[in-house]
Amino acid sequence: MPNDSESIRPHDERTDAREQVVILLYEAEQRSASAIELMAERGVASEDLSRVLLEGVEGSREAIDASIETNARGWALDRMPALDRAILRLAIYELMSRPEVPIAVVIDEAVELAKRFSTDDSGRFVNGVLAAVAKQTRSAE
Repeated sequence: MPNDSESIRPHDERTDAREQVVILLYEAEQRSASAIELMAERGVASEDLSRVLLEGVEGSREAIDASIETNARGWALDRMPALDRAILRLAIYELMSRPEVPIAVVIDEAVELAKRFSTDDSGRFVNGVLAAVAKQTRSAE
């Protein structure tokens, strides 16, 4: 049974796509597999937003991980919860490569995913890292 916040949350295809990407990134890491291959196994269409996002994250992984390491003060990338890494990778890709998506939307979606799927402290952690990244990547906004 969903909790009250989930039952009143409107269905949004972009939110669903982000959730799917986080799950695929997490699963791929846990299985030491390719997230792109996992997505292909599930038959996700090439025009689907989740495919666009996942391919973008995977194509920019080095720069994204460097940004996480720079902005997650006191946290080594390999020491943070795997779900937090997946959520941060997706959100940082959006901050870096999807300027049409407002900063507030990127951060809010990521924080909600962290609260829903990760630890009690993950929402605050993700918010702090993404706020720092947003200042660097979208300083003109």
